[in-house]
Amino acid sequence: MNKIVSSKRKKSKKIILEKFLKKNMNWIILLIMVLFLSLVTDSFLTARNLSNLIRQSTIVGIIAVGMTGVILLGGVDLSVGSIVGLAAVTVTLLMEKGLNEWISIILTLIFVGGLIGYWNGYWISRYKMEPFIVTLGMMTIARGLALTISKNSSIPVKNENFTKIAGSYISIKWSIILLSICLLYILIEVTYYAIKKREVLKNKSYIKNTLLKIFGILLLFLIFIMYKGIPNPVAIFSVIIIISIFILNNTKFGRDIYAAGGNREAARLSGIDIDKVHMKVFIITSVLAAFSGIILASRLNGASPSLGNMMELDAITAVAIGGTSLSGGIGGTFGTLLGIFIISILNNGMSLLGLPESYQLIIKGLIITMAVWGDIVSKNKKYHK
Repeated sequence: MNKIVSSKRKKSKKIILEKFLKKNMNWIILLIMVLFLSLVTDSFLTARNLSNLIRQSTIVGIIAVGMTGVILLGGVDLSVGSIVGLAAVTVTLLMEKGLNEWISIILTLIFVGGLIGYWNGYWISRYKMEPFIVTLGMMTIARGLALTISKNSSIPVKNENFTKIAGSYISIKWSIILLSICLLYILIEVTYYAIKKREVLKNKSYIKNTLLKIFGILLLFLIFIMYKGIPNPVAIFSVIIIISIFILNNTKFGRDIYAAGGNREAARLSGIDIDKVHMKVFIITSVLAAFSGIILASRLNGASPSLGNMMELDAITAVAIGGTSLSGGIGGTFGTLLGIFIISILNNGMSLLGLPESYQLIIKGLIITMAVWGDIVSKNKKYHK
């Protein structure tokens, strides 16, 4: 009898441990990476390095926000990296021709981001072509266009107002205001769910996630005030993240994305216009990729047709690591945000350690493989249960 009780306790402890590791694996990985890089390098934990790391992560981060929607639908967009390069080249060329920086940005978002997104969405929704094939073709087309219009050469930016978009920092005063807005948003979210679902305060998972959000925001704020303030790209990225979380969690469009990705036929029968959802998501993703290219051109004070190369790999990896199922229907922006931090720290760490780019690509490829494997194993366990 005692042996049976002891065996049940061991199994119970094993199940609890498995659940804990599954829920918190990304946080554990993040902590291990930070501790390791802190021990083997002298510069990782400096305010300057951490501030620059987070600022640089916004480029891929903005792309990954759009990619989250695509992957939630069970698709993938391979064209985003090439869109970054084409948008960067386009906006710099327009300014070189004498156009105002804001007009150049708007035209680039419309005619690069909007049109490419519409093109991808049209073939996918109208002719039911696989997103992988359509966006693979667009990846090649967009890169070819970038090479053609730039004449395969770098284009410098001479517009100081444009370079300030990504090169400037928000003052400490406005940083505090932005911090207050973020904390206020969390308070409103908690209040909303507390009213809507009265049992929310008993939900340990929800409380844990809320506390992690608050801790993360305060930690980031501390890093930034120790070095110049909040970079403009980080402020822009924060707004995009908040909007994305709100749309996915609180709007019909967000619910339609989850429904279409989870079970397309059931979603269609319930009256959801699947084609329209696909069209919107691919347009948004392309516009965000174009916007990312504009910010990158601003940060680098110029553009070249090779910009954005392999960024789709980082974006997909961040989304997969963040827990969004590659078969669709499960995941979200908050998980992607965590995935972005992991990928950014990984990239930063590999650079600090002096690893060749070839090794970095191998490591990223292995990470994607493991993320997909984990997704398959998780689904198989649910299926067998």
